[in-house]
Amino acid sequence: VVFNLRTIIKNLAFCKKDILNFKPDVIVLIDYPGFNIRIAKWAHHQGIKVVYYISPQVWAWKENRVKTLKASVDRMLVILPFEKEFYRSWNWEVDYVGHPLVEVVESFKKEHPGILRDEMLVAILPGSRKQEILKKLPVMLEATKHFPGYQFVVAKAPGLSAAFYNEMLKAWPNVRWVENKTYHLLAEARAALVTSGTATLETALFDVPQVICYKGSNVSYQIAKRLVKIRFIGLVNLIMNKEVVKELIQNEMNVENIVSELKPLLTETDKRKYILDEYDALRKLLVEGGDASANAAKEIIDLLSIK
Repeated sequence: VVFNLRTIIKNLAFCKKDILNFKPDVIVLIDYPGFNIRIAKWAHHQGIKVVYYISPQVWAWKENRVKTLKASVDRMLVILPFEKEFYRSWNWEVDYVGHPLVEVVESFKKEHPGILRDEMLVAILPGSRKQEILKKLPVMLEATKHFPGYQFVVAKAPGLSAAFYNEMLKAWPNVRWVENKTYHLLAEARAALVTSGTATLETALFDVPQVICYKGSNVSYQIAKRLVKIRFIGLVNLIMNKEVVKELIQNEMNVENIVSELKPLLTETDKRKYILDEYDALRKLLVEGGDASANAAKEIIDLLSIK
């Protein structure tokens, strides 16, 4: 952030100028808290109504930002069920509109009804940033040699070159990569090794039992451990408020543990059945919110009708 401060300040000025020229009745901010919270505060002082769609993860860290949000945002639209209760603890009634990924995944399934499960295929979703991939993927790859006969497929990050993946996978004949095919991969996979983030929820919505694998630098991990206030890092576990899928974090993310956790997900075990049953409960919880995009649009229109 420090290195990009000049760019951020420039973009803030450009955004404010554009908003003043456009003279909107309402602005809709989506995620990106470092930038959007500043815009929300400024827009409020300009007398412009503010809707925030997809809440910053203030429930995880920097909880004091709630005060600024509450003072600046006219309507907060959240996409995770537990966020409504979190904001209520701050005496702020927000609107749960459902999670947009539910509709996205269901639409994909309807458009691709012919994709069949491959009982011998395991998906690897190691993240999108080069440094995190370099930290985690080698450990995941080392675990693949314990599963002869299985094909492992890595979801390539859009911003990284084919040469980068070819170099990393050249010693592993049972591992290949695919590009722009993550949903196809999840629709086929028997199980998955997944980094934390949105990918864990997408994997669940495709009914793929998973092991969450996360490893960062020791310094970053120790800092995060002191600042972050949540029990889990995977969205599946956060939403269900319990460990549905195993999280292997930092030193626990090693070859032995990955092999031990992945094996029971590949056959018809009680553990596999438990995860799939919990996925059903998760989906029902998210579906209760309805069509997130339609609900968000309705909330924005309703706000505009208030004089």
